[in-house]
Amino acid sequence: MIKIIILGAAAGGGVPQWNCGCANCRDARNDPTRGANQASAAVSADGKHWFLINASPDIRQQIAATPALHPAPDQVRHSPVAGVVLTNGEIDAVAGLLTLREGSPFALYAHPRVHAILAANTIFNALKPGVVRRVPMELGTSFSPALPDGSPSGLDIIPFAAPGKVALFLEDQDLPDPGDTLGLKIIDRTTGRSVVFLPACARLDDGVLAQLDGAEAVFLDGTLWRDDELIGQGLGLKTGQRMGHITMQDAIAALEAVRIGRKFFFHINNSNPAWKSGSPERQTMEAAGWTIPAQGTEITL
Repeated sequence: MIKIIILGAAAGGGVPQWNCGCANCRDARNDPTRGANQASAAVSADGKHWFLINASPDIRQQIAATPALHPAPDQVRHSPVAGVVLTNGEIDAVAGLLTLREGSPFALYAHPRVHAILAANTIFNALKPGVVRRVPMELGTSFSPALPDGSPSGLDIIPFAAPGKVALFLEDQDLPDPGDTLGLKIIDRTTGRSVVFLPACARLDDGVLAQLDGAEAVFLDGTLWRDDELIGQGLGLKTGQRMGHITMQDAIAALEAVRIGRKFFFHINNSNPAWKSGSPERQTMEAAGWTIPAQGTEITL
């Protein structure tokens, strides 16, 4: 059994973004139910110990709003969070780690490239080595994240490379590396059922398609509806491809014939018209079998 709790589905800045007056952000300020936290999820095999997919900047609010992640009522200090698994080194994936610095032990799983980024920034020394174990992940190699007492979690995880780009804050000083953009295939060791998280992806190449094929659920990069969306709305000068993101339209077409059980878009920018219920984009998305998961959604596979 794989249990999943959606902690947020929005891209960097969430909805509303602090400095944005686009239609979706205005709607979210007028009606908080239309807001969204940044993309993150919690995954478990036993419903007691959880592994977070990325640590977004608003992780404190996400944990506070999720009873399954609260400390046990009979303990003064405790957390059900057994580990954090990072898919990249972007601020939106790692900044929340600084909120998890108060002394509860957990394991931090990341590609060596991302571990090096964290090690180079001394502020992350707040995650003391004796408390937070930094565990490297090898591309294409399955590993089983352990529970705090060392026992098996019941999950296997296969990290795989996806087309993408170097972290934004490193673009001026570093070259792209296969460890910059990862997908995670998470498998229940008992049933063999699997879920794939791919919150950033520039295109769906053959290697990525092979990982998605046969999955019971997929959470895929849904940053933009169209490649020039930010330009068209006057919100920026970058295309989706320049930012390392496939469009929803292209993803829907590319995966039409791929065997996937449940299809979710994840990491959705505040500019994306598919946020709006009843919009032509939302109708097209839903007609193709895709869903935007609401915060707090619980899924069992």
